[in-house]
Amino acid sequence: MTHKFSKSFVGFITATLLMGCGATTMVSTPIDKIDAMPLKVSDLTESQKKSWGHADLATDTIPGMSVDKAYSQIIGNKKGVKVIVAVLDSGIDLKHEDLDGVLWTNKKERPGNGKDDDNNGYIDDIHGYNFLGESYNEQLEYTRILRLKIGDASLQAKAKAKLDSEYQKAQDNKQRYEQILQAVKNADAAVKQHLEKSDYTKKDVAGIKTEDQALKQHVGVLMQMFTFADSIPEVFEELNGGITHFTEQLNYNLKIDFDGRKVVGDNPYDLNDIKYGNGNPQNRVEDESHGTHVAGIIAAERNNGKGVNGVANNVAIMSIRAVPNGDEYDKDIALGIRYAVDNGAKIINGSFGKSYSPNAGWVYEAIKYAASKDVLIVHAAGNDGADLDDPSNPNFPNDQVNNGPEIADNVITVGALDPKYGSEMIASYSNYGAINVDVFAPGTDIYSTVPNNKYKFMPGTSMASPAVAGVAALVWSQYPNLSASQVKKVILESGLSTKATVILGGDAAKNATLGEISTSGRIVNAYNALLMARQISKAK
Repeated sequence: MTHKFSKSFVGFITATLLMGCGATTMVSTPIDKIDAMPLKVSDLTESQKKSWGHADLATDTIPGMSVDKAYSQIIGNKKGVKVIVAVLDSGIDLKHEDLDGVLWTNKKERPGNGKDDDNNGYIDDIHGYNFLGESYNEQLEYTRILRLKIGDASLQAKAKAKLDSEYQKAQDNKQRYEQILQAVKNADAAVKQHLEKSDYTKKDVAGIKTEDQALKQHVGVLMQMFTFADSIPEVFEELNGGITHFTEQLNYNLKIDFDGRKVVGDNPYDLNDIKYGNGNPQNRVEDESHGTHVAGIIAAERNNGKGVNGVANNVAIMSIRAVPNGDEYDKDIALGIRYAVDNGAKIINGSFGKSYSPNAGWVYEAIKYAASKDVLIVHAAGNDGADLDDPSNPNFPNDQVNNGPEIADNVITVGALDPKYGSEMIASYSNYGAINVDVFAPGTDIYSTVPNNKYKFMPGTSMASPAVAGVAALVWSQYPNLSASQVKKVILESGLSTKATVILGGDAAKNATLGEISTSGRIVNAYNALLMARQISKAK
């Protein structure tokens, strides 16, 4: 799951501390025109920041998915057919003002009567299902491997080395964030006193002229912070979020004797122990915002005068609560996929991932089951800035074993883009891989829904994946006679490609073309996808 704070801020803080198919013809933007396009030098406007993923590269010089262009020039008022999209994630705020009108409802189930009215094996599953029960905080899988002594001695030794390393990193990072937070607090107080105002801008701070060395130091701290955020309150939010994240890692994710599952009551390593969970996939705490954010990217109610517009205009969101604040269990993911398939979902978005998967076979079988029922799965590539084709960097679930052939042709794995076209457009945190990553889509600082009728910017491949799920829903809604593998083909082959090299993992010394770091070599484009889908649909 994406962290609750900006991954780019981690790198910024670290630096600060160190310093102190192509055969189908269609109308598209030619490669030579893209590669010759002038780079955008001006900052994004506030409006552009909130919707950059919908922008058009040719018109706006922003590497969005041409969603607005698709609506204005192709879709218009055409609704298409409704597509059910399952959000396999943390709980969703089912009461959110921008989501309450786009929820899937199981009309065969009578709410609140404690019975399985439709005999699907799940009681009171009105808007989806909750496989986590009342649990939320969880260990990472390699911590669980040690606690439960799963696997052989080699696996446990590998898990221990990973745990020891990550625990030390979490301690160090927590201490760094606390130190910087205190420095920013001191600087903020000193500058407020000097300016005699409770609110100030970057311009105000830059204009301070003083011979006082202490004040000069405070000004320097704040000016460094302004290179990352537009305001100091935003910096405080990021720093506090970071401290919370690392504290939770130490208290839950990496704590060897913590068992977050005991309140659920099942054996998470027994696939046949299925009588667990409940029919309420609502988020349990406000910080459990990931699933709500993902759902909004796909399908927030369009043009209702509130918040944001989702990518797709005729979607029913099925909420499947299966991803905790820690690593998901293979059992929950496998059963969650099967639940979505059996209850009518055409697309499943999975914005989660982990590096250890003791029962990956259960998930592989679920993926194959989804393929047999013509269901598309869209999955986030992960946020480690790593090459997934390297066997030492696994990211589960995936759709192949040891870089071998795909087990099914119904999975799209998505890397993340920054809103800056050019060599820096691949997000520094985004994983990549010519075998393991299919396409790239907008992922950094995406504005979407969070619990309690709020909205927030979040970064991650977790945000890029639902953007692609939304495009898939848009295509399938307009052209329902396509198969899941055809929708996948459309998305992979209709995107925009470029011959230019991009920086990988935020390391300027590592460069590659999109074709060298993804299966398609493309960035997703809704406008082109609809054009290609129309041609394939007519030919059927």
